[in-house]
Amino acid sequence: MAIAFTFPGQGSQAVGMGKDLAEHFPEARRVFQEVDDALGQKLSTLIWEGPEETLTLTANAQPALMAVSLAAIRALESRGFSMRDKVGYVAGHSLGEYSALAAAGFVSVADAAKLLRIRGDAMQSAVPVGEGAMAAIIGLEQADIEAACAEAGKGSVCQVANDNGGGQLVISGAKPAVEKAAAICTEKGAKLVRMLQVSAPFHSALMAPAAEAMREALANVTKAAPSVPVISNVTVTPTTDPDAIAKRLVEQVTGRVRWRETVEWFGANGVTTLYEIGSGKVLSGLARRINRDIATANIGNPADIEAALAALG
Repeated sequence: MAIAFTFPGQGSQAVGMGKDLAEHFPEARRVFQEVDDALGQKLSTLIWEGPEETLTLTANAQPALMAVSLAAIRALESRGFSMRDKVGYVAGHSLGEYSALAAAGFVSVADAAKLLRIRGDAMQSAVPVGEGAMAAIIGLEQADIEAACAEAGKGSVCQVANDNGGGQLVISGAKPAVEKAAAICTEKGAKLVRMLQVSAPFHSALMAPAAEAMREALANVTKAAPSVPVISNVTVTPTTDPDAIAKRLVEQVTGRVRWRETVEWFGANGVTTLYEIGSGKVLSGLARRINRDIATANIGNPADIEAALAALG
């Protein structure tokens, strides 16, 4: 029986997340302090008190979600849990890949916070507000969505950014091209086409300046081989090689988040239970739509910690 730990991405944030972990576990509280110190900001106050619109800003949401996930990991470890001994693989959705890597020791919590602040700022500044867009397409074959992107993106940028599974793909790029592709998908019979309220066209070629910022940032942090293999968003293959991981994190900024394939890979490689570590239950819901044979569970509060320890030993 293999266990995988998964770590949520942007959109799973909520005011108050992780506060009960900090109140119950000194080790969890220290994670929030480490992040506050690394960023020179009381991010913990923002996480626990809001306002929501400030927490939702990319530069805040990314390190905040990582902090909550790592607080849950430290709470588990404070009770004698060992990821190296109990977890077969880790993976994270977009920014969650950084959380997964920090949990496995690839970078420190402080460096993960700094990297995610750089990432959030760089992604936000790569494209002027209003020039990029993203849209969710549900209930249309992937080939049809990719064809719509190719037609709409001639001379521009429009591509599949997230393959979330369950028939949901997200496209990203220049706003006129994304709007045109969305219209084509509607004409082709998509069940739902929805423009997303996002501040930038994430995981598209327009993020190239942010990818360069991350290449430089990753070159300047101390990296170690993770204790557990990480499944890359962009390659859907496991590795513990620090240089390969850094390269894939750079590629991830402009590349597709292949989450459906990640869950399918878990199923094909003996994973029987996926734990979602941190805030929300988005990844658990996606996993159930992709492969119902894989059990799911969440670790985001003290009761979850106790249940996981009882189940995992």
